[in-house]
Amino acid sequence: MLKSRIITAVILLLLLLLVLFALPGSWWTAVVVLMVMQGVFEWSKLSGLTRAQALIYAALTLLLMPVLIASSFPHMWIYAASLLLWAVLVPVWMARGFRLENRLLMCIAGWAVLLPTGFAMMDLRAASPWLLLIAMSLVWVADIGAYFSGRKFGKHKLAPGISPGKTWEGVAGALLCTSIYALIVWYVVGQKQEVPPAVFVLPAVWVWVALAVLGDLFESLIKRQAGVKDSGSLLPGHGGLLDRIDALTSTLPLAAMIMLMRG
Repeated sequence: MLKSRIITAVILLLLLLLVLFALPGSWWTAVVVLMVMQGVFEWSKLSGLTRAQALIYAALTLLLMPVLIASSFPHMWIYAASLLLWAVLVPVWMARGFRLENRLLMCIAGWAVLLPTGFAMMDLRAASPWLLLIAMSLVWVADIGAYFSGRKFGKHKLAPGISPGKTWEGVAGALLCTSIYALIVWYVVGQKQEVPPAVFVLPAVWVWVALAVLGDLFESLIKRQAGVKDSGSLLPGHGGLLDRIDALTSTLPLAAMIMLMRG
């Protein structure tokens, strides 16, 4: 299991680096749209949509994305709505144990999760491929730190009713690894560009990890309500695409929002 996870992760990383740095902006946009569409189909499965309903949902998404891309609708509002979702609505949803049975509302929730993530990937990459890579790699480092520290030291369950495998020790490992990684990146980048002082970097990273954990737990909650272990079988050893980008859905929109605010 671990071997297949590592092999798949390495292949995905190499492919990402290739498309992130080698492809022109229009091609990257097409790749992001394809990723969102795959996420839509997996979300359709978790929402209990029929095949016909899933196709209609996907068609509407495919129509909606180009309209939003081509329009002058400010992405800042999309990211602000995403922040409201993750900072307020999702914590209340999880704390109260809501079970969203209405399929239409589930489809809207899917858009609220996936569309801001897609636009964030486009906006961050347009600013700098390195900016997007750093934002994503912070989540990967947190995931790796949580996985191995949880396996080695995990005893205290984080949210047993949602994801029994996650522990507070895993969260501590994620915080430690991302803090070290962020300081290294801060030192390297800080030699060339104006960046916030280190005293502000670590609290920001801790908030980042908290959001990543929230995104991971939320997808676990949706899967548990759907009665499935994985969102799909696209990626050997990892499950579906949503299983790989769950923590990105709660973090990348915030990164894009901060980037736009800083100009």
